[in-house]
Amino acid sequence: MVRALDVARLAASQGEVPVGAVVIGPEGTVIAQAGNEVEQRKDPSAHAEILAMRAAAAVLGGRSLSHCTLVVTLEPCPMCAAAMVHFRLGKVIYGAYDPKGGGVDHGPRIFEQPACLHRPEVVGGLCEQENALLLKEFFRSLRTSRAL
Repeated sequence: MVRALDVARLAASQGEVPVGAVVIGPEGTVIAQAGNEVEQRKDPSAHAEILAMRAAAAVLGGRSLSHCTLVVTLEPCPMCAAAMVHFRLGKVIYGAYDPKGGGVDHGPRIFEQPACLHRPEVVGGLCEQENALLLKEFFRSLRTSRAL
Protein backbone atom coordinates (compact mmCIF):
# COMPACT_ATOMS: atom_id res chain seq x y z
CA MET A 1 0.00 0.00 0.00
CA VAL A 2 2.93 2.31 0.63
CA ARG A 3 3.88 2.13 -3.03
CA ALA A 4 0.29 2.70 -4.16
CA LEU A 5 0.13 5.79 -1.92
CA ASP A 6 3.35 7.11 -3.45
CA VAL A 7 1.86 6.67 -6.93
CA ALA A 8 -1.35 8.40 -5.78
CA ARG A 9 0.64 11.36 -4.46
CA LEU A 10 2.45 11.63 -7.78
CA ALA A 11 -0.92 11.63 -9.59
CA ALA A 12 -2.14 14.43 -7.29
CA SER A 13 0.96 16.49 -8.07
CA GLN A 14 -0.01 16.24 -11.74
CA GLY A 15 -3.57 17.45 -11.10
CA GLU A 16 -5.17 14.01 -11.09
CA VAL A 17 -7.46 12.60 -8.42
CA PRO A 18 -4.95 10.86 -6.14
CA VAL A 19 -5.54 7.18 -6.78
CA GLY A 20 -2.62 4.81 -7.15
CA ALA A 21 -2.63 1.14 -8.11
CA VAL A 22 0.06 -1.53 -8.02
CA VAL A 23 -0.14 -5.05 -9.47
CA ILE A 24 1.84 -7.65 -7.55
CA GLY A 25 2.74 -10.93 -9.19
CA PRO A 26 2.61 -14.41 -7.68
CA GLU A 27 6.19 -14.13 -6.42
CA GLY A 28 5.38 -10.91 -4.58
CA THR A 29 7.15 -8.60 -7.01
CA VAL A 30 5.64 -5.45 -8.48
CA ILE A 31 4.69 -6.07 -12.10
CA ALA A 32 3.05 -2.73 -12.88
CA GLN A 33 1.85 0.48 -11.27
CA ALA A 34 -0.17 3.47 -12.35
CA GLY A 35 -1.90 6.56 -11.05
CA ASN A 36 -5.02 8.14 -12.44
CA GLU A 37 -4.42 9.79 -15.83
CA VAL A 38 -7.96 10.92 -16.61
CA GLU A 39 -7.07 14.60 -17.01
CA GLN A 40 -3.73 14.04 -18.73
CA ARG A 41 -5.18 11.64 -21.33
CA LYS A 42 -8.58 13.35 -21.46
CA ASP A 43 -9.97 9.84 -21.07
CA PRO A 44 -12.56 9.08 -18.37
CA SER A 45 -11.56 5.41 -18.41
CA ALA A 46 -7.88 6.13 -17.54
CA HIS A 47 -8.31 5.07 -13.91
CA ALA A 48 -5.24 3.83 -12.04
CA GLU A 49 -6.60 0.29 -11.71
CA ILE A 50 -7.30 -0.16 -15.42
CA LEU A 51 -3.95 1.32 -16.46
CA ALA A 52 -2.07 -0.89 -13.99
CA MET A 53 -3.93 -4.05 -15.04
CA ARG A 54 -3.34 -3.32 -18.73
CA ALA A 55 0.37 -2.81 -18.09
CA ALA A 56 0.60 -6.00 -16.01
CA ALA A 57 -1.16 -8.04 -18.69
CA ALA A 58 1.29 -6.68 -21.27
CA VAL A 59 4.27 -7.61 -19.07
CA LEU A 60 2.89 -11.12 -18.48
CA GLY A 61 1.99 -11.61 -22.13
CA GLY A 62 -1.62 -12.57 -21.54
CA ARG A 63 -4.91 -11.19 -20.35
CA SER A 64 -5.35 -13.19 -17.16
CA LEU A 65 -4.13 -11.80 -13.84
CA SER A 66 -5.53 -14.73 -11.85
CA HIS A 67 -2.35 -15.14 -9.80
CA CYS A 68 -1.93 -11.41 -9.19
CA THR A 69 -3.01 -8.96 -6.51
CA LEU A 70 -4.02 -5.38 -7.23
CA VAL A 71 -3.39 -2.92 -4.40
CA VAL A 72 -5.25 0.36 -4.85
CA THR A 73 -5.73 3.38 -2.60
CA LEU A 74 -9.50 3.75 -3.13
CA GLU A 75 -12.37 1.30 -3.40
CA PRO A 76 -12.69 0.55 -7.12
CA CYS A 77 -15.58 2.09 -9.01
CA PRO A 78 -18.03 -0.15 -10.90
CA MET A 79 -16.10 0.27 -14.17
CA CYS A 80 -12.81 -0.82 -12.58
CA ALA A 81 -14.48 -3.68 -10.67
CA ALA A 82 -15.97 -4.95 -13.94
CA ALA A 83 -12.55 -4.73 -15.58
CA MET A 84 -11.12 -6.81 -12.71
CA VAL A 85 -13.66 -9.50 -13.54
CA HIS A 86 -12.53 -9.57 -17.17
CA PHE A 87 -8.83 -9.60 -16.23
CA ARG A 88 -9.64 -12.51 -13.89
CA LEU A 89 -7.79 -10.71 -11.10
CA GLY A 90 -6.93 -13.00 -8.19
CA LYS A 91 -7.18 -10.51 -5.34
CA VAL A 92 -7.86 -6.82 -4.79
CA ILE A 93 -6.76 -4.91 -1.71
CA TYR A 94 -8.00 -1.36 -1.38
CA GLY A 95 -7.56 1.48 1.07
CA ALA A 96 -10.29 4.10 1.47
CA TYR A 97 -13.94 3.14 1.23
CA ASP A 98 -16.02 4.99 -1.36
CA PRO A 99 -19.70 5.01 -0.30
CA LYS A 100 -20.69 7.27 -3.24
CA GLY A 101 -18.66 5.87 -6.13
CA GLY A 102 -17.48 2.45 -5.02
CA GLY A 103 -18.50 -0.68 -6.85
CA VAL A 104 -17.10 -3.41 -4.60
CA ASP A 105 -18.43 -2.96 -1.06
CA HIS A 106 -20.77 -0.08 -1.95
CA GLY A 107 -23.05 0.79 -4.86
CA PRO A 108 -23.68 -2.10 -7.26
CA ARG A 109 -21.28 -4.51 -5.49
CA ILE A 110 -20.15 -5.94 -8.81
CA PHE A 111 -18.58 -9.13 -7.42
CA GLU A 112 -21.80 -10.07 -5.60
CA GLN A 113 -23.99 -9.99 -8.71
CA PRO A 114 -25.33 -13.38 -9.82
CA ALA A 115 -24.12 -12.77 -13.37
CA CYS A 116 -20.55 -12.01 -12.24
CA LEU A 117 -18.27 -14.43 -14.09
CA HIS A 118 -15.30 -14.18 -11.71
CA ARG A 119 -14.96 -13.05 -8.12
CA PRO A 120 -11.56 -11.96 -6.84
CA GLU A 121 -10.75 -12.12 -3.17
CA VAL A 122 -11.33 -8.67 -1.64
CA VAL A 123 -9.71 -6.95 1.31
CA GLY A 124 -10.95 -3.43 1.99
CA GLY A 125 -9.89 -0.69 4.37
CA LEU A 126 -6.11 -1.23 4.41
CA CYS A 127 -4.54 2.02 5.69
CA GLU A 128 -8.02 3.47 5.24
CA GLN A 129 -7.44 6.70 7.18
CA GLU A 130 -4.22 7.62 5.38
CA ASN A 131 -5.79 6.96 1.99
CA ALA A 132 -8.95 8.88 2.85
CA LEU A 133 -6.93 11.83 4.16
CA LEU A 134 -4.98 12.08 0.90
CA LEU A 135 -8.24 12.31 -1.05
CA LYS A 136 -9.82 14.80 1.38
CA GLU A 137 -6.79 17.07 1.25
CA PHE A 138 -6.73 16.93 -2.55
CA PHE A 139 -10.37 17.93 -2.90
CA ARG A 140 -10.09 20.58 -0.16
CA SER A 141 -7.16 22.12 -2.04
CA LEU A 142 -9.10 21.99 -5.30
CA ARG A 143 -12.10 23.76 -3.75
CA THR A 144 -9.84 26.39 -2.19
CA SER A 145 -8.07 27.14 -5.49
CA ARG A 146 -11.40 27.41 -7.33
CA ALA A 147 -12.74 29.82 -4.71
CA LEU A 148 -9.85 32.25 -5.25
